[in-house]
Amino acid sequence: MLFKKKQIRISVFIFLSIILILTRFIKLDWGNGFFFHPDENRDALALSTMKPDNINPSNYAYGQFPLIVGFLSYRLIAHLPGFNGPVAPNFEQSIFILRTISAIASCLSVFFIYQISKYLFKNKISRYLLVITMIFTPGLIQLAHFGTNESILILIFTLNLFISFKILHKTNFKYILLAGLISGIGIATKISALIFTGPIFLSLLLNLIINKKFLNIIKNTGLFIITTVLFSIIFSPQFIFNQSDFKSSVEYEVLLSTGKNKIFYTDQFLNTTPYLFQIKNIFPYTNGIPVTVISLIGLVLIFKTKKYQNKYWQILLISSAVIFFYNGQLYTKWTRYISPIFFILPILSCFLFDFIKNKFFFCGLIILSILPGILFLRLYFQPDTRFTASEWIVDHIPAGSYVLSESNNVMGLPLLPSNLSVTDFDFYKLETDPDSTNELSRLLSESDYIFVPSRRVFKNRNNSNFPVANLYYQNLFSGQLGFTEIKKIENPPYLFLNSENAEETWSVFDHPTIRIYQKTSFYNQQYYQEILDISRHPIYDKQN
Repeated sequence: MLFKKKQIRISVFIFLSIILILTRFIKLDWGNGFFFHPDENRDALALSTMKPDNINPSNYAYGQFPLIVGFLSYRLIAHLPGFNGPVAPNFEQSIFILRTISAIASCLSVFFIYQISKYLFKNKISRYLLVITMIFTPGLIQLAHFGTNESILILIFTLNLFISFKILHKTNFKYILLAGLISGIGIATKISALIFTGPIFLSLLLNLIINKKFLNIIKNTGLFIITTVLFSIIFSPQFIFNQSDFKSSVEYEVLLSTGKNKIFYTDQFLNTTPYLFQIKNIFPYTNGIPVTVISLIGLVLIFKTKKYQNKYWQILLISSAVIFFYNGQLYTKWTRYISPIFFILPILSCFLFDFIKNKFFFCGLIILSILPGILFLRLYFQPDTRFTASEWIVDHIPAGSYVLSESNNVMGLPLLPSNLSVTDFDFYKLETDPDSTNELSRLLSESDYIFVPSRRVFKNRNNSNFPVANLYYQNLFSGQLGFTEIKKIENPPYLFLNSENAEETWSVFDHPTIRIYQKTSFYNQQYYQEILDISRHPIYDKQN
């Protein structure tokens, strides 16, 4: 009987591992040779410039650890028999290396979340349900396909949680040293990973409260801080050797995140409400509506049942709350800022599952919880919307047509035919450049078609802070400009959610919606100048 149970556990482990690997590695080459993620491109460019005699990537926006790992991995492959590649990865190889690191980190995160669940759930079924929910968490699937640092940072947080549980159970030298190593790697990945040291300090504090051994806690805390600093310098030497560049880069990121330095691609956060924005515009998309709702109920139950008095739950809840409340109040509320706690929602939702006795209701909730992830996976089995749009344009838009499109988007449509005359207009300058409205009016009078490559511009300018741009898009969508939408290319929504209503980085990198408009009414430049003249519009009178 025991042998049979062991076989079942091994079979379940193998099955879940295969599903996990498939969800993280399937279509890791998305983009078909075009690379649409600006942060990924920046890191890949830095990696491709590294050489065996100089592994400094000269990239100071983040730490160097992921890039060094990427380069050393490539050099390891380079020593295999029959390898005839260059001494350093090219740009495309760098993209794939970084995405592979993200996918591996995402898989490891799920493994350590399962280890953490052993301290949180006595019921083995709850642990398996947590793994299944984690596997099909849309936000984790997406981040695993981006060659950026978020999956690594999520892994750092999960590892520190796991180590903090170990320290709480039994404090010894090896766990403190391991905590310093992991925390140092986290900081060497991104300086903001300092916040992930929270679980370690919490576990040491709880140890002090429980055991009253003040000197031991001081010794262990000092050892942890020293090893963290040491390993962060070892894995990201720029902290010491390139202090000025690193400092200026960090200062820029701080000014950006706090809103003291406002630039065009942060306009979506104007007048947004802290915390409510994440609850409304991030979690329902990255975790799905069912898990988001169920996790809130689970959180209430944790306090109702006084589970929060459990020391392991205390570390988990306090550490997660610190990340949520700190990042939630920032001006820039990008999805990646809150991504380290994506896995907290599945944990909270699984706490609720323990209380459900009705099997049909139980199974229904499980299916609903994983359905968003299954539907999101369709993204990687369908043609990229940008390629679909390009193919449609080739087949339906006549040669020689004049097209008005947008600049400063993530990336224009690839594979456009050379026989189209496409002008990428900077809609971000409409409020600052007095001549831009005249230029836009001329382009509208001359253009046969208008392309809207994503939601990035019009969703960010749809308020009174940008009256001219807002007026332009209102008139475009209502038909007042004389253009009619003839094609809309989008991925089907999953569980009633429109990706364009999420925080923009959720959709614009890998599944933007593209709109194509054709001129059906012909007006001269004077007409467009008048219709875009904000002083003639009723909104102007209300604002002034």
